[in-house]
Formats: sequence, C-alpha cells, structure tokens
Amino acid sequence: MHEFLLALIGGALIGLSAVILMATNGRVLGVSGIVAGLLPGSGAQDTTWRIAFVAGVLAAPLISILVLGYTPPVHMAAGPALVIASGLIVGFGTVLGSGCTSGHGVCGLARLSRRSIAATAIFMAVAIATVLVRSTIGG
Repeated sequence: MHEFLLALIGGALIGLSAVILMATNGRVLGVSGIVAGLLPGSGAQDTTWRIAFVAGVLAAPLISILVLGYTPPVHMAAGPALVIASGLIVGFGTVLGSGCTSGHGVCGLARLSRRSIAATAIFMAVAIATVLVRSTIGG
C-alpha cells in the first residue's frame, strides 16, 4: 500500500506540474522536448525554465529520499551498456514520434489530441508486446 500511495502522489504531482507549466508558460509538459531545447543547436531561447525543470526532475527523488527516508528497491537486469543503448533508442523514438509519454500520454490525452491518442496507443501496444515477448523467451 505504501508504494501505491507514493505512486499516486507522484502521478498527481506530474499532473499538477503539467497544469502549472501550461498555465504559466503556455507550454506542454513534454520532457523530451524540454530537454531537447537545452541541446546545442536547438534554437531554444527560453532555457531558464527548462534548466529549472530538469533540475527539479533530478532533485525530486533525492529530496523524497531525504524527507521520507525511503529508497524504493531498484533491480536492473541489464548492464550499463544495454541501459545506455536503450536510452538512446528511446531518445530517437521520441524524436521520431514528435513527443514522449509525458507530452503525448499526459498532456495530449488530456487535450483530446488525435495525434497523441494515436501515439499513446502505439507506444502502449509496443510496450505490451515487448513485455509479452520478454516473458515468453524468459527475459
């Protein structure tokens, strides 16, 4: 129950941050787009709030651990090379799909965007297929 409650609070905070960003900046909370705007050559002029957002994303788990005194168990079945390669593939996918789960799944669905509904359906179907394949081959 404790982990469920933490996940519920985390989900509510993600939703709240999406609403605050839209209300204050008129921007959709798409993490991949926010981070991409910090990369050299992106042409983004509004880096201050992007840096603050990324700093908050990185600091939040550390603050949570300090305040709650709880570190959730983490088990990684893959080595560092596979994790890095997977991250790069996910990054490529967010560029290819013009957004990520936060942009399409949280904000796009809330706005009833047809493009986001299609994107979310596709990445959820691929995620389900991946889990089924991994469980079948014993991954």
